[in-house]
Amino acid sequence: MLLRARVANVRSLRDEQELSFVAPDEEPGAAVRDVRLGGERSAAVFPLIGIFGANASGKSNVLRALADMRRAVLDSYGRWASYEGVSRKPFALDAKSESEPSFFEVDLVMDEVRWTYGFELGPKRVESEWIHSYPRGHRQVWLDRDASRPEVFEWPGGRVKDRNQLVRRTRPNALLLSTAGTDNHPQLSPLFHWFRRNLWLINPEDERAERERYTMNQLTGDRASRIKELLRVADLGVTGAEYVPESAGGPTVTLTHRSAAGEVNLDWKNESLGTRSWFALLGPLLLALDEGAVLLIDELNASLHPRFAAEVVRLYHDPLSNPKGAQLVFTTHDPSVLTTPSGERLLEPGQVWLTEKDKDGATELYSMTAASPGEREDLAKSYLAGAFGAVPDLLEGQIARRLLATTEQEREYEAERG
Repeated sequence: MLLRARVANVRSLRDEQELSFVAPDEEPGAAVRDVRLGGERSAAVFPLIGIFGANASGKSNVLRALADMRRAVLDSYGRWASYEGVSRKPFALDAKSESEPSFFEVDLVMDEVRWTYGFELGPKRVESEWIHSYPRGHRQVWLDRDASRPEVFEWPGGRVKDRNQLVRRTRPNALLLSTAGTDNHPQLSPLFHWFRRNLWLINPEDERAERERYTMNQLTGDRASRIKELLRVADLGVTGAEYVPESAGGPTVTLTHRSAAGEVNLDWKNESLGTRSWFALLGPLLLALDEGAVLLIDELNASLHPRFAAEVVRLYHDPLSNPKGAQLVFTTHDPSVLTTPSGERLLEPGQVWLTEKDKDGATELYSMTAASPGEREDLAKSYLAGAFGAVPDLLEGQIARRLLATTEQEREYEAERG
């Protein structure tokens, strides 16, 4: 499970920002999972976090930064070999950020042991990289890499095998963990494969066709019954789904719909965007639940009714549907997912994170708990009222007034020319 993630100088995240799944002490909540950390230690961890904010506030960049970290771990050894430097996206609104390192770090738990892994990427090389383990609650330093030292790699305790080979095969612009995973290193490969299985990023537009095909293929496997059931309960009028391996345009799927005349099969191309978006999400969603993985969904409410988003939240909260402790981070600007129609909270304040841009255009990420909401406070209403920040700085009717004023100026200009 993921405990925390920290990044700096990545996309719109200039200063160090932290996203934490660890529940505040005063806010355990029914959805919290008790996660063992080694020895007698444990932590209360949320299975789900929602990131809210105005348009262009940087909430999507929080997810992209995590995906950037995953991509660096998986690709730096093999795909960065042809680069003169490293592949990164530093903060673009300050010229000096280009010469400063980009920072990434995660705290995670594998097999009841906490690990910390992080690195800093400069313009041309990996500036630093570190691996810490906490098998009995006390830190063990496995790797300490610092490109500014004469001896770049240090291995306190000598715990890692084949160290000399790892050093020889790791280029200055590649992560050692990427090398270790590619070489199937016996001790470090599990950490590498954690990144391979986690931090998958889904957004409304990119790769939707690939996700549709993935879900289609699952209709021939052991997830087929669950996919069909989730289509039925979504109240889309869908009563069944069948995989069609051979058709004019390649493999496709046929969805069966209710009608007054009985059940009707519709061509996939005629399905609504909402139906196709929900269908495309089901394959990755069920895979993440089955694997106990961390999934990232940008704009969860895009093309989906708010009740669909609420059901996704419930899937992750329910230990029966999420027995392996899968986690979800999603972004949205729709506060309806904060509370149910009856006024009950879907998310606790510790699960709600907010993004705002400062005067320099840098994203600030903070938890709703910083605003100390009341125990019975309606989070959705307070959020819309601006009590927690992270909403557009816009007065009611301001857009219409600005448009009217601009239109009148254009008319006066045309009259003067005329």
